[in-house]
Amino acid sequence: MTQTFQTSADPVLYRATFMHTPRSPFADAEALHAEDDGGLLVAGGTILASGPWAEVRAQAPEAPVTDLRGGLLLPGFVDTHVHYPQVRVVGGLGMPLLDWLDRNALPEEARLADEGYARAVAREFLGALAMNGTTTALVFGAHYAGAMHAFFEEAATSGLRTVAGLVVGDRLLRPELHTTPERAYAEGRALIERWHGRGRALYAVTPRFSLSASEGLLDACGALLREFEGVRFTSHINENVTEVEVVRGLFPEARDYLDTYERAGLVGRRSVLAHNVWPSDRELGAMAEHRCSAAHCPCSNSALGSGFFPLRRHLAAGVHVSLGSDVGGGTGFSLLKEGVQAYFMQQLMGADGVALTPAHLLYLATRAGAEALDLGDLTGDFSAGRQFDAVHLSPPPGTPLAAVYAHAEGPGRLLAATFASGTQGDVARVWVGGDEVYARG
Repeated sequence: MTQTFQTSADPVLYRATFMHTPRSPFADAEALHAEDDGGLLVAGGTILASGPWAEVRAQAPEAPVTDLRGGLLLPGFVDTHVHYPQVRVVGGLGMPLLDWLDRNALPEEARLADEGYARAVAREFLGALAMNGTTTALVFGAHYAGAMHAFFEEAATSGLRTVAGLVVGDRLLRPELHTTPERAYAEGRALIERWHGRGRALYAVTPRFSLSASEGLLDACGALLREFEGVRFTSHINENVTEVEVVRGLFPEARDYLDTYERAGLVGRRSVLAHNVWPSDRELGAMAEHRCSAAHCPCSNSALGSGFFPLRRHLAAGVHVSLGSDVGGGTGFSLLKEGVQAYFMQQLMGADGVALTPAHLLYLATRAGAEALDLGDLTGDFSAGRQFDAVHLSPPPGTPLAAVYAHAEGPGRLLAATFASGTQGDVARVWVGGDEVYARG
C-alpha cells in the first residue's frame, strides 16, 4: 500500500549547525554558506526562512523547536546516476566495464522479470538511498515494465524524490533483456501516463547505451521525449575505451558517441549523461550548447578502471557536472564517499586536475544534482522557498569523526572531515519535503 505523508502546515523551527551552497563554488569562491548556530523555519515542507538562529527565531517566536545541535545539517544529497537492479551486485571488482556487465550486472538484471523479486530489490535499493542521506535520485531502472511499476509504487511509499524509467536495449545484451522500438515506446508511454509527475516521481527515458540500442530504438526514445512535457533523458556515454570503439563501429555515420543521441533528439537541458571519461572536444562543446549535464561517478571509474574524469575540460567547455554513485559498478550509495573519491582522483591528475575544496564537494553532491535534473527551484540548498530536503549527520560518540565535530576549527574543516570520514553510520535523520524518511535506530 502506498504511504501518504502528512506534512504539517504548522511552522517548525530547526536549530542546527548547517551548511549549503546556493551558488556554484566553481564560479564563486564565497559560495559556501555556513551557520554555526542557524535556524530553518519550515511549514508545509517548505523553508520559509533561513539564517542565523536569533534572526529566524524572531520571525516565529511561538514555533516548536527541533534542536539538532551537536551534528551537521546538510541539504539532502542528489545522486544523478544509480542503478536500481544492481543493489545486490555491488563489489564486483577486478573487471573492466563490458566484462563486469556480462558477468555481474546483466544476469542480475534478468532476475527482475520476476515482479516479486523486483519489488524486494526496489525496497532494498530505496532504503539504502535514504539511510545514506540521498533524498533525490536519477535512477537507472529495470528492463521490465512490471519491475518499473513495482519500483514506482515502492518509491511512493519511501517518500524519496525519484526520476526513473524503463531501461531499453535491442542488441548485444542477454536475449531476455532485448525489446523492440514499438514495445519500448508502448511500455514507456504507459509508464509515463501512470507515474510521471505523480507525487515525487518523474520519468526518465532511458536507453541503456548506444552500444545496446539501435537507431530505431533511439528514435522511439526520442518520440517519447518529444511527446511528454517534463520527461527527462539519461544514458551512458564515453565510459570505457573499448565501449567507445564498439559504438563507433555500430554508428559509422555518427560524428562521435554523443552524436548517436543527438541524431535522435535526445540531448537537451533535461539530459544527464553518465561518466563521459573519454569525451572529444566536439562532444564537450555540444553538451555545453545543449546545456545537458555529465554525471561524474568517481568510485565506479576507479573500481572498473575506466579512467580519470576530465573535470577541468568539462568546466572549461561550460559543461555542467554533478555526482553519481553508479551502484553497482560503484562501491556504495554514499555521496560522501563519491565526493572524497572525486577529490582524490583530481589530486592524482596533477596539473590536469581541479583543486577541489569541501565547498566544491558539497555543491557536487547537492545543488549541482538538483540543477542537472532541472529541480533547482525545488531542492538542492536551504534557501527560502526550497523544500526541506535535509540530512542530519551526527557521528556516534567515541568515533573519530565525533572527535572532529567537537573540536573542528571552522566550517571548512568540519565539512572536509565529513566528506573524508563520514559514512552511512553517521546519518542520523533524513527529511524529504519536511517528511522524515529515515531515522537511525
